[in-house]
Amino acid sequence: MNNIASPNEPFLGAGSDFELATRTHVQGHWQISSRKLPISRAGAIDAMADRIGIPIPEMIFGDNQVVLRHVPSGWSITFDAADALDKVDKTGESRLQVAYARDWASSREMSSVEGITDVRPYDWSYSTSYRGTEAKGADADGSEKDEKQLNGDAVAEHLEETSEHQLPLELLRQRDPILFNDDVILYESELDDNGISILRVKIRVMPQRLLLLSRFYLRVDNVVVRVRDTRVYVDFATDEVLREYTAREDSFDNVRRALTASRGLRSDGVMVAMRDANIVADLLPVVDAKMERLTLGETGSTATLPSRPAQPTSTTASAAPTTLATSATSASPATSMPAPTGRPAPSSMPAPTGMPAPSRIPRR
Repeated sequence: MNNIASPNEPFLGAGSDFELATRTHVQGHWQISSRKLPISRAGAIDAMADRIGIPIPEMIFGDNQVVLRHVPSGWSITFDAADALDKVDKTGESRLQVAYARDWASSREMSSVEGITDVRPYDWSYSTSYRGTEAKGADADGSEKDEKQLNGDAVAEHLEETSEHQLPLELLRQRDPILFNDDVILYESELDDNGISILRVKIRVMPQRLLLLSRFYLRVDNVVVRVRDTRVYVDFATDEVLREYTAREDSFDNVRRALTASRGLRSDGVMVAMRDANIVADLLPVVDAKMERLTLGETGSTATLPSRPAQPTSTTASAAPTTLATSATSASPATSMPAPTGRPAPSSMPAPTGMPAPSRIPRR
């Protein structure tokens, strides 16, 4: 019999099956959980498309999610595919044209079929500015969060913009043991062989803090390259939460020239490098950035919950952390992370601005 998280498992029940596919770790006042399941089936995809109002990417992991929950207050932040896709432009105003769009349009004009119109006005690159879904109280498990999703004041405690705080890079440089980590893909599309669009979430939990990276990577061949990163940092001692959003973007040609100049790559090597967001992210200029902060330290009980490591990735106190961000000035060598269910292990993990290259982490 296949494990419920196996890509060969053809059926998915409710309740207990989701629990079997969910890994949970408790640290301080925080409960961290991740769930990885196979690609969604046709019925679930159709239901999601009807609810969101746009066609769904061909590889959609609708049951996958990562949740950070502050137990005393009930505040949580969830990363899942449905909410991420709901942030995709549905008006068509942000659509990109692929390299052969002009020739394709010309062929349509010459077509003998009359009355053909674009019936799907949406951003088919699935570019999303999704930064996670905040929820409070009964909403913390991810259910019924439509009414709770923040639009400014829907939740009593919520992340608020700040210009006085930054990610604590010195703390993140420390060689702390990794108690829990995961790599969860939410959706992926090859854009009809015009490039790649992928959203994935990576997380690492150390004894005193955690760092989560939600990264959207887009490469449209001969058009544009985008990286949109959301980093969530939690300090377990103070229950302080920081969320940093950074959007980077440049033309495909500029990135290709930068790779050629900085790495001396030939054309085939450039195309291979452009498959890896960790390589190209440092080459892209920042087009948008935002920092937010929330302190939950005085909410609820001050008692610390017992730690329950879930399948720890390290058993020694000297294990080196994996890094979850990109350097703005120099590309850092990547560290290995566990691969999502049924998919090969990614080549690297990015690092917060200015973070030095970390050591590799032993695989589980």
